[in-house]
Amino acid sequence: MRDILKLFLAVTIFSAISGGLLAFVRSATQARIEYQQLKFVKGPTLKEIMKGCQNDPIVDRFKVKCGKKEKTIFVGVFNGKPKVIALEAFGKGFHGDIGVMVGIDVTTDKILGIGVTTHGETPGVGSRVKTDPSFRTQFKGVSVNESVKVKADGGQIDAVTGATISSRGVCKAVNNALALYKKLKPEILKRLKNFKSKKLSS
Repeated sequence: MRDILKLFLAVTIFSAISGGLLAFVRSATQARIEYQQLKFVKGPTLKEIMKGCQNDPIVDRFKVKCGKKEKTIFVGVFNGKPKVIALEAFGKGFHGDIGVMVGIDVTTDKILGIGVTTHGETPGVGSRVKTDPSFRTQFKGVSVNESVKVKADGGQIDAVTGATISSRGVCKAVNNALALYKKLKPEILKRLKNFKSKKLSS
């Protein structure tokens, strides 16, 4: 009986130590993993949207509570002021969700630019919603109070030829991002008021 208790105690202690080590490793590496994902997956799109900003929007970010989750808000400094934010949202494409980063000028409440971050669309067809600049530039200047739709649905956006469903997915993602922005705007503006850049570009 005593041997069984010793064995049970040993297993319990080993499990506790192992669990603690795993939790420590996960905690220590989580921030670095998140930054690497931002840098290589979302970073290129983010920097294209924020072209001309004086800071590093990948570094200059904060999180805002959105229900039970948190939303990452990226900040762009222009003319010395944190006047542009970007956030990511998703819309249903032909082969699953399309991730879209949307940049918004908080002083005008208009879209500065958009870019696709992740997708599973058909190469050479639906994938052009990411690579075709003429598609993306149509969103620039659109008010956050407008509903974005492709022209086939009575909207203002020319769909990528042969990729209407993928184009709709991008529009849906943009609308979701705009809805999130309007919902979170009071907190975003509050955070921007006291914002200090962590890393200004040289």
